[in-house]
Amino acid sequence: MNCQLMAAALARSGYSFKTVDCAVDSAAVRAAIDKQEIDVAVISSSLKDGPASGFNVAREIRSERPKIDIVMLLDSDDQHVVTDAFHAGASGILSRDSSFEVLCKCIEAVSQGQVWASSKELRFALHELVQNRPVSSGAAKSARPSASLTRREQGVVHLVAEGLTNRDISKQLSLSEHTVRNYLFRIYNKLGTSNRLELALYVLQSQRSGQVDRQ
Repeated sequence: MNCQLMAAALARSGYSFKTVDCAVDSAAVRAAIDKQEIDVAVISSSLKDGPASGFNVAREIRSERPKIDIVMLLDSDDQHVVTDAFHAGASGILSRDSSFEVLCKCIEAVSQGQVWASSKELRFALHELVQNRPVSSGAAKSARPSASLTRREQGVVHLVAEGLTNRDISKQLSLSEHTVRNYLFRIYNKLGTSNRLELALYVLQSQRSGQVDRQ
């Protein structure tokens, strides 16, 4: 019932987005993703089929349908819950206690290529990605933007790090938003990142270690 009420409220919100489906368990979410053209999926961390099941669905969507941006609704602002949401591929993180208006603004921002999270949640992400996942480990160890990215991709990376949305980047580089999205997906794959926040942090780390040319 809560899901249906939220979907109905979003449909009447007056924002530019359109609600296309509503699901309460993992299987239904997957079915909705498969049959609809979706730009943003709003997923609760806990679905009908179990606590934290939303994280698993989000990871599947990020892997199989990377063009879909994800907003995760969290029951807790615990550090581990927040970082799990980012690792699952969320571009927007929101507490269930947030107002409906904030939810609408979050969806709108994420649909435009922005990251939505509170300062507290971003601090959690910074701690996790900078302290526990340093440049010297994992996929980031061998990934160097100056070596693995084209000149155009490097330009997109730096604009993302400056906080520009996909729309802003498309205007600055005279590209379509669709083309900008495609560049980002290729960049994510090359650098081992999964979202704009990780990409921005990667650039910061790489600049400190001299791996990225400042343009």
